[in-house]
Amino acid sequence: MDSTLDSKLVAKPVEAGKLKKRVRSPSLLLPSSSYGLVSYKELPEYMKDNEFIVNYYRANWPLREALFSIFRWHNETLNVWTHLFGFVLFLGLTMASLIEVPQVLDLIAFITRSFPVSGNINVSQDLVLGTASNLIDLKPITASESDITLTETPVTRWPFYVLLAGSMFCLLSSSICHLFSCHSHRLNIMLMRLDYTGIAIMIIATFFPPVYYSFPCDPQWQFIYLGGITVLGLFTIVTLLSPAMSTNKFRPFRALLFASMGLFGIVPGTHAAIANWSNPRRNIALAYEFATSIFYITGVMFYVSRVPERFKPGWFDLAGHSHQIFHVMVVMGALAHYGASLVFLDWRNHQSC
Repeated sequence: MDSTLDSKLVAKPVEAGKLKKRVRSPSLLLPSSSYGLVSYKELPEYMKDNEFIVNYYRANWPLREALFSIFRWHNETLNVWTHLFGFVLFLGLTMASLIEVPQVLDLIAFITRSFPVSGNINVSQDLVLGTASNLIDLKPITASESDITLTETPVTRWPFYVLLAGSMFCLLSSSICHLFSCHSHRLNIMLMRLDYTGIAIMIIATFFPPVYYSFPCDPQWQFIYLGGITVLGLFTIVTLLSPAMSTNKFRPFRALLFASMGLFGIVPGTHAAIANWSNPRRNIALAYEFATSIFYITGVMFYVSRVPERFKPGWFDLAGHSHQIFHVMVVMGALAHYGASLVFLDWRNHQSC
């Protein structure tokens, strides 16, 4: 009796040790951690989302371990980094765009001319401001000219920055969700809601530049279309706040909600194309928007179908599975829409009501 009990007590640590060694093996390429990776079957129910991703899961990790797992190899590594890279990219585009905003350039030019300190300032002024697409003239100006420079009102840029802000919020919230959702059930639900909210906000934000710049002389259409997509987006967000909506069962329904938001754009898009049919930049803008649609539709198809891992479970656990492809398509679609927004902005810079 005693020997049997002793053997059981000894056997448990051995089995646990084997399990720990088995689940930690995928992380040997990177700095080790006391928290190992587990298989899909070992996951708590709230984390089971894609049965075709078989291994390399993190489960119930402390926040610190989850944070530093960004430098470890697991099945969420590329999900985190694809959208984190996208966030940094759009942050850089935002900063570059701010440098070329006429109001910012005019203010910098006015300050540097009003408070000269040395000849070196003129050199740096030429280097910094002179590279901004020649948006301002750096020759000496009179007081009256400086007043005109500061009071002239160019085409407003705020719809353009709504797009950039919405894209950055979506990409960053997605990265945070994929990085920390392994911590606990409660945090998992909160981060899933944040992720879905980010997607809805990004879709709403993509409507602002094309609608605002396509109907500059028709504020009623701006209000109808932008108000319509905002209401639809808020409805989507409220609907997805339900914990049940975060489950695998409602994956197609979530995709349908987001797709309906995107399809709403057919109406203002068709209207804008007809209203601006004679504009020479029309075809360029439509080409960008078509590319945007292709990227997003392709991404959603991968997201819903869970291809290619569906056909080879376990083969794409670390790289190449559907959600990673979906992330890449989102970034590419956002970049294409950014290109379209630049066309719309340039369009309005050269054409008024």
